[in-house]
Amino acid sequence: MSAVDFLAQEKIWFDKTRYDEAERRFYERMNGPSQPAQDVGANSILQDIARARENIQKSLAGLKTTLSKRGSDQPPMSQHSQLSTSSSNSAADQGELVSRIKSLELENQSLHKVVDDLRAALSKLECRVAVLEKSPAAVTPAPAPSVPYTNGTTVQQKTTAPVKEEEEEDDDDDIDLFGSDEDEEADKLKEQRLKEYAEKKAKKPAIIAKSSILLDVKPWDDETDMAKLEECVRSVQADGLLWGTSKLVPVGYGIKKLQIACVVEDDKVGTDMLEEEITKFEDFVQSVDVAAFNKI
Repeated sequence: MSAVDFLAQEKIWFDKTRYDEAERRFYERMNGPSQPAQDVGANSILQDIARARENIQKSLAGLKTTLSKRGSDQPPMSQHSQLSTSSSNSAADQGELVSRIKSLELENQSLHKVVDDLRAALSKLECRVAVLEKSPAAVTPAPAPSVPYTNGTTVQQKTTAPVKEEEEEDDDDDIDLFGSDEDEEADKLKEQRLKEYAEKKAKKPAIIAKSSILLDVKPWDDETDMAKLEECVRSVQADGLLWGTSKLVPVGYGIKKLQIACVVEDDKVGTDMLEEEITKFEDFVQSVDVAAFNKI
C-alpha cells in the first residue's frame, strides 16, 4: 500500500473547525463578544485552514477514484505469468554468473602467461650472472693524485694499474729498461719543486699574534701616591710588552684607581705574568684586574 492510499483511507475529522466555530459563536451569543479584533484574525486563520483541509480531502478522494479505476482496468496477474517472470529472472542471474566465470577464466590465463614470462626472464638473468661470475672481473686503475705547487703547475704522480693474477707471474720475468729513467726524472722534479716551495714559505714573515689589554690597578687608600704607583707599573718591562696611555678613574671616598693600557705579544707575555709583576709593589698596589682584553 502506497502513502497516497493510506492517506485516502485515513479517517480524519476535517469538519472539526466548523463545529468549533459554531460552538464558539453559541457561547458568544450566550455570554457576549470579547476581544473582537483578535477573534477576527483567528477566524480568518481558521477559515484558511478549513479551506486547505477541504482541498486536501478532495484531492485525496479524486486520487483514490483514479487508482481504483486503474486497478479495475488491469487484469489480475496469473500464476503462469508469475512463474514466467521468476524463470526469466533466474535465467538472467545464471547468464550473469556464466559471464563472470568466463571473465575470471580469461584473467587467470593472462596471469599464467605473465608468470611464465617472468620465469623465462629470471632464468636468462641467472645465466648471465653465472657467466659474469665465471669471467675474471676487470679492475679499473685509480686516477693518479696530483701534487699542487705555488707556481700553478702540477706534477702527476705515476701509479701502476693493478694487473690480473694470471698476468702477474708473466710480468715478473719482464724487465723495464726505460721506465726507471722516467721515474727518476719525476722524483727529481718533485723534490726540486718541494724544496722551492719550502724556501718561499720560509721567507714569508710569520704572523705575530698580539692583544690589547686594559688593566685596573687599585691602591690601598686615598693617601697613596698615584704618580709613584704609575711609575712602578711602567717599570715592568719584558720582550713583547709595550705600555700605552693611562688615566686616573675615581672609585669612591676620594680613592682613585690607575687605568693603564698595554699591547702584548701572546706568545711572550700573558695577563698572569703582568699581574704577578705589578702586585710585587705591595706598598702601592692593592690589586690588579683586567678591565678589557681584545685581539689585534
